[in-house]
Amino acid sequence: MRWLPPFQTFRHATGIGTRAVLAPVEVRQVTTRRDLDRFIKMPWSIYAGDPHWVPPLLVEAKEFLNPKKHPFYCHGTAATFLATRAGRIVGRIMASDDPNYNVEHHSNVGCFGLFESIDDATVAHRLLDAAADWLRARGRTGMLGPINYSTNYPLGLLVDGFDTPPRVMMNHNPPYYAGLLESWGLAKTKDLYCWWFVDPHDMVQKWTERATRIAARTGVRVRPFRVDDFEAEVERCRQVYNHSQLENWGFVRLTDAEFRYFAKQMARLAIPELVLLAEVDERPVGFSITLPDVNEAIAPLGGRLTTLGLPIGALRLVYRMRRVKTARMLVLNLLEGYRRRGISELLILRTLDYGKNTIGFTGAELSWTLEDNYLINRTIEAVGGRRYKTYRVYERGIEGREAGGGN
Repeated sequence: MRWLPPFQTFRHATGIGTRAVLAPVEVRQVTTRRDLDRFIKMPWSIYAGDPHWVPPLLVEAKEFLNPKKHPFYCHGTAATFLATRAGRIVGRIMASDDPNYNVEHHSNVGCFGLFESIDDATVAHRLLDAAADWLRARGRTGMLGPINYSTNYPLGLLVDGFDTPPRVMMNHNPPYYAGLLESWGLAKTKDLYCWWFVDPHDMVQKWTERATRIAARTGVRVRPFRVDDFEAEVERCRQVYNHSQLENWGFVRLTDAEFRYFAKQMARLAIPELVLLAEVDERPVGFSITLPDVNEAIAPLGGRLTTLGLPIGALRLVYRMRRVKTARMLVLNLLEGYRRRGISELLILRTLDYGKNTIGFTGAELSWTLEDNYLINRTIEAVGGRRYKTYRVYERGIEGREAGGGN
């Protein structure tokens, strides 16, 4: 199928004519179940012809936005907005306020995320105005994004690597979104890199001897996650995570509720041998988490697990999960003092070895890393990673600005 530019696709799908296109854009906050449903399903009109987009599972999208179920709302708050023109949905956005982030970074910013828009600057600007107004009313003076709640959740605008699908828990968007955001006055604050491993030169075999020396020299032991000691293992990982990233851009500690929320999500997908802990003298000093790319399995489901009340999609998901051939390493953390010792390489190589030679994965993504984290980026390149996608986070001051300031 040929991919029409999203605005053309939207007009074709909805039957919007020239008169409707010239109608004013209205933005309203989502307050009803009907609008929430329209908010969640809006991306289907944008990506109708995009062969790489993966429709999210509707049940998961609803849970993500449910203040009664998502742990972010225990300490933060958020609002969602819809843009309409002539009665048709033409865009959406979420604004979120995370006090923990501002305490951590001595800042005064909020975030925008879940941004979708037809290729129309007026629509995009009105949505961004609404998010900025909401944050300004809460005393915030700057806005970061795209960030869904905080930097612990999906974030970044894809600016390079549109020709491959997004991996599990990663964003995807049309190329024109960057122009829309920048035309409102948003400017780059940080790029995030994604790396791809196919092990074309059999790096595992090449590095086996070196990995053995690393383990002997550092006294490190790498072992898989112990499922029968789940709660204690989760706590070990939490302690490492919340003390290993303090100096990194954008880092904010996960609350206990958030960490356990993630742990339960991971437990549904994770393979214990691909969740690795690094220990020195039985003390955890690092860990990595690699998940099978569930996006491979859910892509054909159209977001639905049921059809006419029957769990057809759920059964297809179970069947397809057994045939997933790619993965994503989404966590690779080491405590300060245990870096530059080869432990990162050891975690990556053990993961590659099991994923390739036992499970039969044909490729894997490691994401994301900061553009200026030269140490880890060089490490990834050294063990065969190739940078293949770039995500960008933008920022703009909003203090004292009038709505429509980007037009």
